[in-house]
Amino acid sequence: MSGGRLYDGFVPGRFPIDAYGNGGFRFADMSHRGSILVLPSGVRAWPIDAITELTTESLAPIFAEGDALELLLLGTGADIAAIPERFRLRFREARIGLDVMQTGAAARTYNILLAENRRVGAALIAVP
Repeated sequence: MSGGRLYDGFVPGRFPIDAYGNGGFRFADMSHRGSILVLPSGVRAWPIDAITELTTESLAPIFAEGDALELLLLGTGADIAAIPERFRLRFREARIGLDVMQTGAAARTYNILLAENRRVGAALIAVP
């Protein structure tokens, strides 16, 4: 599946991010062009190209994880970007910690926390 997209947009399981850049990510011996959600339930395609495209619907898979998720790392692309307060409030209400950072930093931090078996997820906007 090298160079392709996620099969049906979802791969079950927890996988480290092997590489990022050139508009996509490598994980689980696959590559995916575009943004991804890396959650305890699996990795899925995420139709977001910029932080300004965040919607309640685009965040729904994150909140569907329930207690399996204690922290989400939000990779906002090449630059750090603020997310609207209404979304920050939604994370607080769901009792999911939120860390916003550049996508590269989010991918690296995710790998470290995954190796520590933490209940972590990442929403990663692809970078060129």
